[in-house]
Amino acid sequence: MGAMRFRQAIVAALADEMRADSRVIFFGEDVAEAEGPFKTSEGILEEFGSSRVRDTPISEMGFTGAAVGAAMMGLRPVIEIMFIEFLGVALDQVVTEAAKTRYLSQGALSVPMTIRASVGSGLGFGCQHSQTLEHWFASTPGLKVLMPSDAQSAYSLLRAAIQDPDPVIILEPRILYAERGEVDKNIVSTIGKARMRSTGNEITIVALGQMVNVAEEAIKISGISADLIDLQTIIPWDRDAVIDSVKKTGRLVVVEEAPLSGGWGSEIVAHVTSKLFSTLKSPPFRVTAPDVPVPFNGTLEGRYAPTAADVTRQILHALKSSDVPEPWWVLEGMNR
Repeated sequence: MGAMRFRQAIVAALADEMRADSRVIFFGEDVAEAEGPFKTSEGILEEFGSSRVRDTPISEMGFTGAAVGAAMMGLRPVIEIMFIEFLGVALDQVVTEAAKTRYLSQGALSVPMTIRASVGSGLGFGCQHSQTLEHWFASTPGLKVLMPSDAQSAYSLLRAAIQDPDPVIILEPRILYAERGEVDKNIVSTIGKARMRSTGNEITIVALGQMVNVAEEAIKISGISADLIDLQTIIPWDRDAVIDSVKKTGRLVVVEEAPLSGGWGSEIVAHVTSKLFSTLKSPPFRVTAPDVPVPFNGTLEGRYAPTAADVTRQILHALKSSDVPEPWWVLEGMNR
């Protein structure tokens, strides 16, 4: 047990897996000599050498494809994508090769590769480098998609991903890289299992990544009695944990950093509604970002993703009226 930064937890998990399994290799842009654009591979080249840790050209298509081939031949590659948007040029390698190989080979081949990518707003990277884009991958059979919310889950989920026999994408909220937290290396995460961050009886809150911390702050400042579920895994997601919680509370809100349209939370809401419609105390709803690009202006970017105050206001409205509240941005410009 010890405290470390989120990015240091990633380094520790990668190093521990590379020590445990000589098949694990690591490559990407500036990950070796420069130790990663966000310092998420500090000391990795020094310990494991250039035969297992390599810098690549600026060609996500090329090195993602190389990782697919290496995985099919028995290695366990981990690659780093600097910003999730850059994976767009390698979608063919991810969704039509890595994700489909086990199916197309009738189980004869697998692709045990891990793709790490930074995501999210709040650091002034502009609209082209501040998205989360979970929905790009959440509807692709054959992929597993994870998102940690603190140093502990960053460590445990990465180890689980590297050990998995199939392709896994880990979306890392870059706003958390410098955040500190306790890490117990003995805690094992299971892909597809959620974490309960708080317990209560008024409402179930489901969130991912940085929005877990935003929701946790909302609970603290408002006194809401809530089950806060850190989903951890988008695909496959923990249906049992969510259903069991909503059976108890009768209410559900999903908090997302992504825009309103097409969000992963829609699947959560649809599933819960179909299973528990007759027992719900109020309609499930989502708290999301608006359907606009992430602003570059710092003040505007600060009002892009839901804040703890936004989440609190939305939940208190739902608890009081049993209605679905208007999106939080409807109130922008009004006196509150």
